[in-house]
Amino acid sequence: MEPKGAVFSTGEATRPFAVSEEASLHPTGYGRESRRLVGDQMVGPASRVIPVSADQQGTAEGVYLDYNGSAPLDPRVAEIMLAALTEGAGNASSTHHFGRRQAAAVDEAREHVAALVGGRASNVVFTAGATEANNLALRGAAEGSPADRQRVVISAVEHASVRETARWLHERGSLELDVVPVTDGGYVDLRALEEILDEDVLLVSVMSANSETGVLNPVAEIAELARAVGALFHCDATQSAGRLPFDLEEIGADLVSLSSHKICGPTGVGALVGTRHSLRRLSPIIHGGGHERGLRSGSLNVAGIVGFGAASRIAFGERTAESARVAELRDRLTGSLMSRLSGVREIGDVSRRLPNTANIRFEGADAEAVVANMDPVAASTGSACSSGAIEPSEVLLAMGIPRDAASESVRFSVGRFTMREDIDVAVESAVAAVEFVRMMTKEGE
Repeated sequence: MEPKGAVFSTGEATRPFAVSEEASLHPTGYGRESRRLVGDQMVGPASRVIPVSADQQGTAEGVYLDYNGSAPLDPRVAEIMLAALTEGAGNASSTHHFGRRQAAAVDEAREHVAALVGGRASNVVFTAGATEANNLALRGAAEGSPADRQRVVISAVEHASVRETARWLHERGSLELDVVPVTDGGYVDLRALEEILDEDVLLVSVMSANSETGVLNPVAEIAELARAVGALFHCDATQSAGRLPFDLEEIGADLVSLSSHKICGPTGVGALVGTRHSLRRLSPIIHGGGHERGLRSGSLNVAGIVGFGAASRIAFGERTAESARVAELRDRLTGSLMSRLSGVREIGDVSRRLPNTANIRFEGADAEAVVANMDPVAASTGSACSSGAIEPSEVLLAMGIPRDAASESVRFSVGRFTMREDIDVAVESAVAAVEFVRMMTKEGE
């Protein structure tokens, strides 16, 4: 009897990849040591994934609160990938039965990825991640742009893979670039966008949710404005897909970028999902054997794609309940910090943000120093190292936040394997770190 669970079948002539019944029935567990319900809390080992030395303060294990940076691999996904790695052989483009089996596994994953964003499986182009997908959307559109459409519009808070690609296209003379401002709440100013748009715009690229603040953009309204002038609308949905409902047809998006490792899938695989018409307007940026509708040459990473498909299926099925659960944990974190510390303020419009994200300013405490002193808790800042100097986040500066305030902001992002006791550890660690940094800052004045 074939094992029950997520089966990547390939027809009568071949044997499917399968995940064990144990893994499929325990949505957030490590095999038999899965999370379980005790009272009103979920408990288990899954959230503690960072080993620390015995002399470090806090628990003997780490607490991971950087899901927006990269989410831990779901053990159900890992098991499916292991089957693909150990049982699979052959190139998915080959016509022998080994190749057909690999191709069928990819097609199964393609269905799940498409469903995550309301797209069609035939319009999924697999890439090495959202960075490549964003590059394909912008550079691919620019390569085939008509002479009367030589302008691209992005928001001031886009991910670097959109921002830097747009700047590169502008600097090499391929396209003119306009950057639409955001409100002090962190979302796109629709009135400013409408004033910028005209019939010479080729493409508008705006993310659905910001990775640093979690703030949601009015993507349906943006899509409508872009469509009114005949421009393509590209949406980087890396942070929102799998956390909130997203349907590209309902929104009116032409191209959507996704990343596997933000939804507890493997690193190194992503996708550009589009409409048939929009994909036809793109030119490839990687040339070779003409894989993926001719838009992304190279032998397919079958195990990674299979993992991405499994992660998409899980995220799609669990996102409603999981969003409510992580929102409660996030609010527990922010509420506790505000009650324990003075000078604490949340960044961005908290009424329109991802359920798992909080960007918090600790007045008088440098964010890099706070994060460095929060072990065993992992959080992050939005700053970047430039020429040896730490620079504040471009996203926060674009929101009109002063440089000193931006340099005091820490992002916490919880996720599937975060539990209540992890939040309590994080609160204690953050309070101690902030108090220590503030004390050291005053002594150094």
